[in-house]
Amino acid sequence: MKKSIGIFDSGLGGLTVLKELAKKFPDESFCYLGDIARLPYGNKSPETIRRYGLQILEFLKEQNVKALIIACNSASTVFLGENEYEGIPLLNVIEPGSAAALQISVDKKIGVIGTSATIRSHAYQETLQKMDPGVTVIEQACPLFVPLVEEGVVNDVITEMIAEKYLKEMKKQKVETVILGCTHYPVLRTDLLKVLGGHVKLVESGEVLSEQLEYLFQLGKIEKSHGPRQIRVCITDITDHFEKLARELMAPETLGILEKVVL
Repeated sequence: MKKSIGIFDSGLGGLTVLKELAKKFPDESFCYLGDIARLPYGNKSPETIRRYGLQILEFLKEQNVKALIIACNSASTVFLGENEYEGIPLLNVIEPGSAAALQISVDKKIGVIGTSATIRSHAYQETLQKMDPGVTVIEQACPLFVPLVEEGVVNDVITEMIAEKYLKEMKKQKVETVILGCTHYPVLRTDLLKVLGGHVKLVESGEVLSEQLEYLFQLGKIEKSHGPRQIRVCITDITDHFEKLARELMAPETLGILEKVVL
């Protein structure tokens, strides 16, 4: 059986990562798990998020994966510093996202937007300041962004109004590099840039994780596959609404039947 790359997120947002990786690695197979039944993770305690994460990592391990990617920022905060799960390479979004932001920032002033759990953990702030003690970090929780994406309210005046409220301080401080600390947020890219300004550089999870995955291939930590490939999307709950949004988000990549699983 061909080995795949396992990815998980709390819901729909991680498909932005899957889409990017599927595009960058056309010969690789992927197994995605979206924990729709327990969405959102952003308002859960670290202990609960870690328990959910361990259940999902165990599920993905059983799917014959060769690498594991925690696309969920809230889950990444509770697995920070862990590079493998039972011998399988494990990637999270916090460290590569922080490194990418520092690389492109000119003034060492970096904004971080994320769920309440991600911002409350200060994982990005601590990681950024560990990498560069001279950096200034402006954090902002944006808890309404996830439900807006899950409901498909994108490129909408309501989204812009909420973004204006959340991003007021970052605009005031003229932040020009912003980490999108949630995989749902790239879906709101147009709305965010309307508020922040088109000159602002956004750091997205999919891009930084593709670089990390390529690095693992180069190191020989995991072997490259050669097509044909399979892309599986497993979810813990299924609705017609989610399926429609999932297919729209992954286009032009074709998704097969969404598989409902019990953890």
